[in-house]
Amino acid sequence: MQAKKTLLAIALGTATLGASAYETDYGNAYADVKVRYESNDTEGGADAATALITDAAIGFETKDYEGFKALIEYEIVQPIIDEYAPEDTDYDVVADPETREWNRAQISYKKDGFGAVVGRQRIILDDARFVGNVGWRANEQTFDAVTLTYSKDELSLHYSFIDQVNGILPRFDADTTSHLLNAGYKVGTGKITAYAYLLEDDDTENSQRDTFGLSYNGSYDMDGTKLIYKAEYATQSTETADTNYFALEGGAVVSGVTLALGNETLGSDDGNAAFETPLATKHKFNGWADKFLGTPDSGLSDTYVKAAGKTAGIKLVGFFHKFDAVEGSADLGSELDLLAVKKLDDTFTVGAKAAFYSAGDTGADTTKMWAWVQAKF
Repeated sequence: MQAKKTLLAIALGTATLGASAYETDYGNAYADVKVRYESNDTEGGADAATALITDAAIGFETKDYEGFKALIEYEIVQPIIDEYAPEDTDYDVVADPETREWNRAQISYKKDGFGAVVGRQRIILDDARFVGNVGWRANEQTFDAVTLTYSKDELSLHYSFIDQVNGILPRFDADTTSHLLNAGYKVGTGKITAYAYLLEDDDTENSQRDTFGLSYNGSYDMDGTKLIYKAEYATQSTETADTNYFALEGGAVVSGVTLALGNETLGSDDGNAAFETPLATKHKFNGWADKFLGTPDSGLSDTYVKAAGKTAGIKLVGFFHKFDAVEGSADLGSELDLLAVKKLDDTFTVGAKAAFYSAGDTGADTTKMWAWVQAKF
């Protein structure tokens, strides 16, 4: 069985990598293929995980007709080496199970600043902190939804009604009755955004989660140095808890190098429940080791420093995080994250990435590493 899986994955990858984008009178076919190695070594748990996974998204989008387009996209996630949970529970987790699914199937309209998308679609709002596609994982998160947008000059408006969330683990698709409202306005070199995310899981009692927030992101050029800053505040209410969210970041870009200091705080209601972002691209925040995909009931304060730049065409990023509880004085650990990505040409990209989490009063030391090649046609 393993040999058959390996041959299938190699055949799929080779066939797709050998193809090129195909344009017809009716539209364009495209492919996005990734081959990625990932390891997860978490102390005190199962055996260290090793995964080698191919991920192919193959789609077709029609040409524009009076503002209308249609798009379909099929995704295949195929392990080559599957020494990881959920494929094999003797090992630590790599959240990329074998998958076959229609990733997107939508009809869209865009004209004179107005837009609409109906069907299975990708939704990414702002920096994906509250709503995103979890694009790092092989199986993308998408939404069965109706989306309406309007954009003109400095103003942008977004509304989505979500009927189903198609998560990164196929068995965890969720029926919902959820509403996303987001309004942005550009002011000088910054942007003010107000949002309301009203989420309800149809399959679970007491599952309503209402989040209201306001953010400002901006920059200022000063004698060749670009100052960057961000501030955000949100409140969240469920049937049993009320919590708050704060985010502050400040830094500078000097000679192409970005240095920033920030703090993100997901608050707690007296240690009983914490602020959560169930539709977010969570891997992007609070450390790449994914130790805080669910916020501890005591809350989470993440103080971090970031450095980013480019040398010889290689993008380099580094983070150091210090994690603490909001309620009480628990040390939740620290983490170092490192990334290097090189775009070889218009088609191929290669990268490597590592996360080193050190436990505090709770948790388990964890090391994760990745290496990948990606081709887009």
